[in-house]
Amino acid sequence: MTAQAYRATALKALTNEIGVYALCDLDEIPIYVGQSTDGIRARVQRHLTSARSDVIANRQIDVWEIAFVWAWPVASRDQITPLERHLFNRFDASHKLMNGKTLDAPMQDVAVPEMQRVQVIDEQERLNRLLPDQRLLRQIAQYNTLVDYILNVKNADHLKQSLAAHFERLVRYHQRFL
Repeated sequence: MTAQAYRATALKALTNEIGVYALCDLDEIPIYVGQSTDGIRARVQRHLTSARSDVIANRQIDVWEIAFVWAWPVASRDQITPLERHLFNRFDASHKLMNGKTLDAPMQDVAVPEMQRVQVIDEQERLNRLLPDQRLLRQIAQYNTLVDYILNVKNADHLKQSLAAHFERLVRYHQRFL
């Protein structure tokens, strides 16, 4: 089965209820937190196919790195933004997210619903991509792509925040390579 076929099959298991989701890398570390008011599966599919996804179009995320999707479906739309803010702040505190923006913490306590976890690449493929020589080269290329995009297309603060998150990852992968 090709990587794209595996991903398409795996995504069918992802909820299509409204809510919040996290795109997670090969280490299962969240790299992006988003919300969907039209169905989590549909929104994640747009990210992973680059269809109508600013975070992909702006070169903030390398889809090659995404191995897991976490989803928190909610019952009503008014739960989405506080939950997104809560999860964003929780994950961004340990590893900078590539959202390119900062979300303020929610004003009230947030009940976190049960999380759904879906692996969107084959386990053997994930292990192969974890090899430091492959991953470091890929991260260098992604960093370069984002720098080029900032210099030549769109010089924006939110992209520079994503660049800082990529640099943090680049240092981590460099250390593993050595």
